[in-house]
Amino acid sequence: MLKFAASEIYTISHGIIQNGLIKTNEEGKILSIETFDKLDSDVQFINGIICPGFINAHCHLELSYLKNKIPKNTGLVEFIKSVQQQRKNTELDEINSYIENADREMYENGIVAVADISNSDLSFNQKNKSKIAYYTFLEVFGFNPADAEKILADAILLGKKLNTLPFSITPHAPYSVSKKLFDELNSKRNPHKTIFTIHNQESDEENKFYLSKTGDFNSLYSNFGINIDYFQASGSTSLQTYLPWISSNQKLQLVHNTFTDKADIEFASQTNSNLFWCICPNANLYIENQLPNLELLKNDFCLKTIGTDSLASNSQLSIWEEIITLNKHFPSIQLEELLTWATINGAKFLEMENELGTIEIGKKPGLVGIDFDTNNKKTIAANNKIKRLI
Repeated sequence: MLKFAASEIYTISHGIIQNGLIKTNEEGKILSIETFDKLDSDVQFINGIICPGFINAHCHLELSYLKNKIPKNTGLVEFIKSVQQQRKNTELDEINSYIENADREMYENGIVAVADISNSDLSFNQKNKSKIAYYTFLEVFGFNPADAEKILADAILLGKKLNTLPFSITPHAPYSVSKKLFDELNSKRNPHKTIFTIHNQESDEENKFYLSKTGDFNSLYSNFGINIDYFQASGSTSLQTYLPWISSNQKLQLVHNTFTDKADIEFASQTNSNLFWCICPNANLYIENQLPNLELLKNDFCLKTIGTDSLASNSQLSIWEEIITLNKHFPSIQLEELLTWATINGAKFLEMENELGTIEIGKKPGLVGIDFDTNNKKTIAANNKIKRLI
């Protein structure tokens, strides 16, 4: 039996327990949750809080080799161009080493599950042997409608390389997926559509393109040699254009939402009953130097999750660092709410809530200890050291 105690236990499901003691077996299964007056010598005490392991709701493990190689604050279009250029100039051995190190970094930072984007099989080997639970989203691109059926067929073949790991085949972004490919993904021809995730309104250029076929995305297609003569602007924002192309009850996570406005949020809530909104603040600052308007997303119907994005757009893979950034820019959001986004909401999105996301007897959620002044909960800072307990 292992024993962990802290000034406060954030169970997420049953509130905060003062002077809490958790007992687990060696595999991390919660055996009991108690309070204490004094502790035995075999108890590991955290002068702060213990919470469930974190869920990284959006990551690109295969891009880990791009750490410190992509310029900051260039905007999304230039970022995409830089990523594509760097992809051509890296050896496979180097890529594998970075992927292994990134997986280890997430584990040490208390991350127990990851919603991971894959465009290839580069990360599959590491995910199969990792201590972290991965749900892989095989992300498809294709703005030419004629290519839609082949793109889906290729993704189905790629998924077979994942062995027993769970996965879905999902759209990349509205600016890179034709309506025909959206239709293919929604059809019976796609047997792997349990969960969708999509990059949403990460740049204002995306909205400009759908509203009037203007903006920097035109130069992006030209740079990649993609003919978009057939494309007609819808006159609506990207979200209001593509969301009706997806089933109204399809579980869907919208990632980034940096340029999503009130009208978009109201439209989305009326169009899809099974939405999650993923926030990746450090990546948003890295690429566009702007954050989503969380005041608009504070509605009860907006289930929020937290992701790190990739090391191409972030200096680290730590959900706690994302929480620090959110607290800095949105100090009115309480710590318990931020931890809810980082734990049970992500677990629900990945359909892992029976095991992860809350501290409850019988579950194996992982435990994270955070050195913290529990008398001053508004002060969340980088010097609050976190430690994976189990």
